[in-house]
Amino acid sequence: MNLRSLAASAAIIAVSLAGSAIPALSGDAPSATETPFTVAATQSTAPDFTGLGNWFNSAPLKLADLRGNVVLVNFWTYGCVNCVNTLPHVTALYAKYKDRGFVVVGIHTPEFPFERSASNVQAALKRHGITYPVAQDNDSQTWNAYRNRYWPAQYIVDRNGKIVFQHDGEGQYEQIDRTVAALLNAAS
Repeated sequence: MNLRSLAASAAIIAVSLAGSAIPALSGDAPSATETPFTVAATQSTAPDFTGLGNWFNSAPLKLADLRGNVVLVNFWTYGCVNCVNTLPHVTALYAKYKDRGFVVVGIHTPEFPFERSASNVQAALKRHGITYPVAQDNDSQTWNAYRNRYWPAQYIVDRNGKIVFQHDGEGQYEQIDRTVAALLNAAS
């Protein structure tokens, strides 16, 4: 190995070590928007639903009309396996609390062109036993209003219209249940 090769190898090793020791240099530092679980420290008012097309299981809803209820806004798409994996938990949560002032609003935001079909969405609702309101967000307008980035994503909105909990991806089912129960019990 000549001196130039040795110097190049040493530089590569040094950069690799620095990257693993200092995550920000390697691009691995988590950002606030990439955190898979977030409890809102500062409550922000939930954006209203906007630009939605077809509504299933309900007439069109406005978030302002749901004040006084605890609302789970669930971003999903039927072609996403992670979204499908969360659906039994979301439907069970809805069944458990729907008579106590809890509303789930599914926002079906397609990732692929075939997911834009209303008949495909309707078939998915039937296949998964979804009876709560679901709206098609084919132009991602509500998705963008929430500054959402992931499928699935859940936002819990308190009775005053504030987002108090947000989670991306699968999991945190017990935490979501506890948060909904606490919000419902606080007003009881």
